[in-house]
Amino acid sequence: MSLQIVHYPHPTLRHVSKPLTKVDAQLRGWAAEMIELMYEHEGIGLAANQVDLPYRMFVINVTGDPEQPEHERVFLNPVLSKGKGQATMTEGCLSLPDIRGPMIRNTTVRVQAYDLAGNEIDETVDGMLARVIQHETDHLDGILFIDKMSPTEKAEVDDDLYELEMDFQSRQETGDVPSGDAIAARIAELEAHRC
Repeated sequence: MSLQIVHYPHPTLRHVSKPLTKVDAQLRGWAAEMIELMYEHEGIGLAANQVDLPYRMFVINVTGDPEQPEHERVFLNPVLSKGKGQATMTEGCLSLPDIRGPMIRNTTVRVQAYDLAGNEIDETVDGMLARVIQHETDHLDGILFIDKMSPTEKAEVDDDLYELEMDFQSRQETGDVPSGDAIAARIAELEAHRC
């Protein structure tokens, strides 16, 4: 299976992702493929449900530069706490192409997770790294950055969202995208497979 980035309003984007209980070759392969997709689409982070996988995993490289692989990180089962400070910055999302808006996030946050080697991650991060980790963890909880916009900010992107909705609907009608029931069945099967 070759992974692809799914666009709003694909149902997997609203799915609360399931914690991972094992790391195997398949999971490592998915992580590598996600990193490639992230670079291909000029992103700095990508969550598993953005590639139609219902698991608590995301990949990041805050530089967005494939020539700097030392900044690549994979987070499994992240838990955020101790958020402090607030800053507003414009955000976008690979699942919401061409849509951007101001987003308030904590400036520092503690992240506890695991990497692909099974090592525990427990760090307090700040700046862009903190922002990306918060954005990607939201994805794992089925939350998109548009959900956190003020009504005025959201009104400014409503036409763009409508276009994405119409595109998704037409792609379902032509069979390019599976039906909602088929997507739900696939999610359930993937979740059962990794228990």
